[in-house]
Amino acid sequence: MGLRGVAVAVAAGAIALLACAPGGGEQRPDSGAALDVVATTPVLADFVRNVGGDRVHLVQILKPGVDPHDYEASPADIQAIADADLVVENGVGLEAAWLDDTVAAADYHGQVVDGSRGVTILAGTGEESRDPHIWHDPANARIMVGDIAAALAAKDPAGTAGAERNAAGYDAKLAALDVENKAAIGTIPATQRKLVTNHDAFGYYCARYGITFVGSIIPSFDTSAELSGNEVSDLVAEIRRTGVRAVFSESSLPPKTAETVAREAGVQVVEGEDTLYADGLGPVGSPGGTYLSAERHNTATIVKALGGRV
Repeated sequence: MGLRGVAVAVAAGAIALLACAPGGGEQRPDSGAALDVVATTPVLADFVRNVGGDRVHLVQILKPGVDPHDYEASPADIQAIADADLVVENGVGLEAAWLDDTVAAADYHGQVVDGSRGVTILAGTGEESRDPHIWHDPANARIMVGDIAAALAAKDPAGTAGAERNAAGYDAKLAALDVENKAAIGTIPATQRKLVTNHDAFGYYCARYGITFVGSIIPSFDTSAELSGNEVSDLVAEIRRTGVRAVFSESSLPPKTAETVAREAGVQVVEGEDTLYADGLGPVGSPGGTYLSAERHNTATIVKALGGRV
């Protein structure tokens, strides 16, 4: 058993001890909701919230700014899954490092909704056979929302009409987002539609909107991958060769290496408040507090830095 598995096992043991102790364990709030739902990521939680409304008591495992590739489950996560009626995951291996062990530790035998079902998955490179960042294409987000709505309705038949109504309203917003993105990116001169980011998280976005993905500082979908000095040097050379205008930092990763690469390549680094939301969302009230606002922020930031009209 690896260190991550040991951590999950220890957390599960703590849950068991609390459950056996007199008066032990944390009681779930009596929200009056029909379903207890656990969503692994902020994006999925936002989808569930928009579809389920007040018929869902929602627990979101990953908090804003937390890297989903390198997370360790807490006792509270295990307890939430143990109590859940539904667990909603992104799928495509995004939570593979910790979710299966956490579900097993919780002794959960209910439904796990795979948010990637029905989505056409882009191929990866090397050991990573599939790209998990499916939500960056709003067309995929619409499929994911439809799958979540169907799962909620099946589990809560009395709430079917409301879930379908909510899903239809949110689907219209996702369709509008897609139209907005296409129009905004269309203002970038075609020769300048080239993207370099901290890690390879925008493949679906680039494919949807005709942007060339030149490369990433971490040459992987997984942010825990090791950096290679030769690969960084190669990326700097590629930035210079292709005329890339900017290097984009991301909200869940430190900007230091992006700053170094941009400086060596002689281009702008996009950081601070303009960092992209790549693996999740931002805090409530921030520009990335919801899926819709995060994607609009990303598009506005990319368009501005690449010479389009905002």
